[in-house]
Amino acid sequence: MSDRPTLRTVAAEAGVSIATVSYVLSGHERGRTISATTADRVRDVATRLGYRRNDAARAIRTGKSDLVLLSLTVLADPWSQAVAATVNERVTPLGKTALIVADGDWRTVLANRTPDVIFIDNVDPAPEVVAELERFAERGVQIVAFSEVLEPRGFDVIRSGAEPTCHLAVEHLLERHTRIGALTSEVHRSTRFTAYVEGLAAAGLPYREDDVAVFERHPEGAYRAAMSLLTKDDRPTALFCTTDFAAIAAVRAAHRLRLDVPGDLAVIGVGNTPDGEHLDPSLSTVGPVGFNEALADILVGRLTDREGAPGKVFDFPWQLIVRESTRLT
Repeated sequence: MSDRPTLRTVAAEAGVSIATVSYVLSGHERGRTISATTADRVRDVATRLGYRRNDAARAIRTGKSDLVLLSLTVLADPWSQAVAATVNERVTPLGKTALIVADGDWRTVLANRTPDVIFIDNVDPAPEVVAELERFAERGVQIVAFSEVLEPRGFDVIRSGAEPTCHLAVEHLLERHTRIGALTSEVHRSTRFTAYVEGLAAAGLPYREDDVAVFERHPEGAYRAAMSLLTKDDRPTALFCTTDFAAIAAVRAAHRLRLDVPGDLAVIGVGNTPDGEHLDPSLSTVGPVGFNEALADILVGRLTDREGAPGKVFDFPWQLIVRESTRLT
């Protein structure tokens, strides 16, 4: 082991500083300021000497693991899958590994290891949870949290303004329909579902419990919920779905029942996922544009120049995106 080449060995052979070698070989943001000639020389020397980074020693020394954790509440949601794919594509060239934490169990993970950065897609704003986030941030964990109400306290907060835009989705359906059903889950019932209830009330329409189906948080559960609404004799003529994956399930249920979308049934979702855009018919939705790429930029920034920053708010305004599933031509 004593003959194993180190950063110091590579630096001496290449005629550069240890920091320069570290930036080049780790893919650090600061490595972009190093000339291509110098970077190539460092890589050539590292290859010739057989240098391999000692990840175990680094983890012990820094308390980090070269992991980018993604705490995603619903793994089967196309939105979650698109986020994971985009982030993984961006961090892999930096020598990082994207790891998905299921069911939002981020506290257990952070109690046992320190990732380079973690994105949490749904944070309970309870004081004890916020206190935990602050403690982890003070310990050096780079955190990016999705929340409409949290304030940055050593961690970044992403906001979307989703609820007002969900009202636009309901209003869009109300332009042509007076019998609108809803697919919702307990996760979103207190926010996105509120837009549905308030939208009906504003239009002077009654709220009908039998026009609402609550689904389990996966596509099959959403499909079953959609079937329960669409097989009724007096079914709704439009559906507001609190996630895109529920809306996609509703379109598939309509196809199974030989209902034309949007001729017999208009469907709109929430999230603006790539799967919805490529659906046949393409899915009308509300959501941010370019969110996945922007999130990846924020995470990479936390990995490099923003490490240890006090935290800031990133706003991603949502918009109504009208596509074929609600548009009659």
